Amino acid sequence: MYPNIKEGALFISDAHENDKRDKFYHFLRMIESKEINPTQLFLMGDMFDLLVGEVKYLKNKYKKHIDLIEKIAQNIEVFYFEGNHDFSLEKIFKNAKVIDINKQPVVFQISNQKILLSHGDKYGGKTHTFYTSIIRSRTILKTLNAFDELGNFFISKKIEKNLLKKDICTKINNFKEIISNKIEKNVDIEIDMIAEGHYHQNRSFKYKKYKYINFSSFACNQSYFIVQLSPDIKFIEKKLRGYDV
Repeated sequence: MYPNIKEGALFISDAHENDKRDKFYHFLRMIESKEINPTQLFLMGDMFDLLVGEVKYLKNKYKKHIDLIEKIAQNIEVFYFEGNHDFSLEKIFKNAKVIDINKQPVVFQISNQKILLSHGDKYGGKTHTFYTSIIRSRTILKTLNAFDELGNFFISKKIEKNLLKKDICTKINNFKEIISNKIEKNVDIEIDMIAEGHYHQNRSFKYKKYKYINFSSFACNQSYFIVQLSPDIKFIEKKLRGYDV
């Protein structure tokens, strides 16, 4: 039996919260106050520009976000899919259900169909796979955190500074080709749909028998998606109140 996606579930991806972006916290406050009132909340990864479970500086920096997510998770199901910018989160969240990057993708039931969910940062080349395995090693992370604390968190601050310079809202011209190759090489189970974040493209298309959905980056356009099950399964794009579409 697969976990079930309910009518009115909310999906949000790639908020990349940092010193220059705080709209994700505003969004969480709106859910807490029930101004936005989903049946479930799916955080599809990279909700922070950098959040690592072993790094004290980052946990303290985003404590108010973490506490708010935990509070929301006491009232509705919250699924937090780890991304390439937020990982090793099991020690941080107790109420929210963390989906480890190594256990993604995960099959969910949505109405009478099966959908494969992930952040999207899973199937890379050998160099990418080696790099991600190194940076997610808990032994290495604990060692880096020790040096970070001794040096007034110079490692975390340096990484944050570099991330602030990145342009994350660029269009990928050959996106359909990239995803089609990815599906061809890696998807070999009986499903109907695939949905993920990571690429920030806000696109959907059909590839063979699969319907593919790539969520937009909340950091780029403050969009989130509400699930409609009847008469057809749809992910309805919504805009954070106060921001233009």
